[in-house]
Amino acid sequence: MDIKSILVPVDFSKCSASALKYALFLADKFGASVVVLHVINKSHLASILRISPLSRDETKKQIWLQHKQELKKFLQQNEGTDRVESIICEGLPFQEIAKKAKELAVDLIVMGGYGRMGQEDLERIFFGSTAEKVIRLLPCPVLCVPEKV
Repeated sequence: MDIKSILVPVDFSKCSASALKYALFLADKFGASVVVLHVINKSHLASILRISPLSRDETKKQIWLQHKQELKKFLQQNEGTDRVESIICEGLPFQEIAKKAKELAVDLIVMGGYGRMGQEDLERIFFGSTAEKVIRLLPCPVLCVPEKV
């Protein structure tokens, strides 16, 4: 198998930091490019928009700015700043990951086995984790990395 491009979905958790480190290791071995994807969860965004005292546009602008800053910080902390392309989008994480993977025609997805919401999140119990949903949707290999690699 020839791996030329790797997609790494991140939510800034320790588990996604481990996935990024593993992806960078694989990229060095295969000479592959790495794209880091962060998805602003539209369900969480809708909840914030309902309670924000600011206008809808101003609230969205601030949330996007916060996520951009957090992604930059995450990449700096994990030695990925100069070695990756980064993308931020909005939607349901598993759908956006699948969409970007197909759009970019990546050869491999490397992601954390669980993210910021933890292992006991009610949605995960009833509907499966983001990683499980991505695995079911995509024809390319998905490597799930535990928090400690």
